[in-house]
Amino acid sequence: MKAEKPISRRTLLECLTRTSLGIAVGAAPFQRQTLYAGNGRTQPDQRLVEPSQSDEKKFVPVMITPFDSHLKIDFDRLSMLIDFYLKAGAKGFFANCLSSEMYLLTNQERIDLTRHVVKHVGRKAAVVSTGSFGDTLEEKADFAKKIYDTGARGVILISSHFALANESDAVLEKNFERFLSLTNDIKVGTYECPVPYKRLLAPDVFRSLVSDKRLIYHKDTSEDIKNIEAKLALARGTQLEFYNAHTATAAESLQKGAKGMSPISGNFYPEIHSWLCQYANDPAKSAEVNWIQAEITRTEPIISKYYPLSSKYFLKKRGLPLELVCRAKAKSIPPEHLAVLDKTYDVFLGWCDRLGIKAVNGPQ
Repeated sequence: MKAEKPISRRTLLECLTRTSLGIAVGAAPFQRQTLYAGNGRTQPDQRLVEPSQSDEKKFVPVMITPFDSHLKIDFDRLSMLIDFYLKAGAKGFFANCLSSEMYLLTNQERIDLTRHVVKHVGRKAAVVSTGSFGDTLEEKADFAKKIYDTGARGVILISSHFALANESDAVLEKNFERFLSLTNDIKVGTYECPVPYKRLLAPDVFRSLVSDKRLIYHKDTSEDIKNIEAKLALARGTQLEFYNAHTATAAESLQKGAKGMSPISGNFYPEIHSWLCQYANDPAKSAEVNWIQAEITRTEPIISKYYPLSSKYFLKKRGLPLELVCRAKAKSIPPEHLAVLDKTYDVFLGWCDRLGIKAVNGPQ
């Protein structure tokens, strides 16, 4: 298979959208779920179930959004996708994220999407969803409450939604604190999303957030194992669950204490990340872990091109009847790259054979 020139994860995800983002200043941290008094929901509230305190590592997909031919959310195929993820070993779900094309959804679509995922998953796994949309802190807080009312275990806050690129960490912390004061006991998480710009959480900011027991989730995009190690040290012994988005540091981050993985490659071969979460710390599997880590690092530039459309093509090959449409920039994939993805699919089947993994097929 011909290797392609690597691109950074930041460059890839920034290409997904450059539309109006509706971003302003203000936000706050996130925490583990507690017993929740219902407010008239018809579906079971997954937050009534206390989170596992085990050392189990979790693959949590950053979900793509199936659309129909008219670019409306296809909820039937969304249900099929959820079932596929579960069969492939997913232990949680991140709905309404950048891979979901969240900046190209309306507020109502973001709510409807999250509610559907929560309802379909039920108590099988936890669901988190981005909720820091709005032009003011008050608007962000109001929308976060609506996302939480879907039954999501936590509302994800995008770090760059709470301070402008030229503003200091002091401003960022102040806005987080203000947001928290407006959202009562809502559990929250942080996400260093590359759009509108990539704002990594500095150690002092991260320490402050982790000290609030409402912060239960962090999705890291630093792509730097030293940065990851520093954050893991601050989170050790706390309520925070740390998820790495960077495929190339998957095994190492799990070995150093990350709770799990949430990379875009999980939308191509989720079984591989489920396997890594299970065996990354198993000395008897170290050779296989090192081998598959090298393999998924090598193929990352291939699957990243034309994402998220490339993932829909790949999943369609796996039996999921997805329309090959996106609202994001990439509207089609050139034939020559489709051939590369076809070869990568065959490579993936070889991985499964070597690792003894049964590849999941979608409904035929």
